[in-house]
Amino acid sequence: MGLFSFRRKKDVIDLGERYKKRKEKAEQIASESKDSSQNNAGGFTFFDTQKTPEKEETIDLSDTSGHEKKRKLAKRLMEMTSRLEDLSNQIYHLQQRIEVLERKLNVNKY
Repeated sequence: MGLFSFRRKKDVIDLGERYKKRKEKAEQIASESKDSSQNNAGGFTFFDTQKTPEKEETIDLSDTSGHEKKRKLAKRLMEMTSRLEDLSNQIYHLQQRIEVLERKLNVNKY
């Protein structure tokens, strides 16, 4: 009997796919921002936020089994976590852009 023998093999979640998807998405965002910065060299492109359509998903938990509820809630939690990480990443990049603009304008030169 192992230390973690309470888990069954089918309950193991492979996070490798999720990591690959995030990495691809980050590369795509980086290439898009590069393209947009080349197209709008003098513009304030960081004010143009690209909104993705929000999809509201309601889950009817009244007639599903307990295992199904757990699976749906785990999936929803993973989606919310990835969305929070994406938004956090976007905020970080915006902060970096603001710092670059401040340096260019010499805002903190007192």
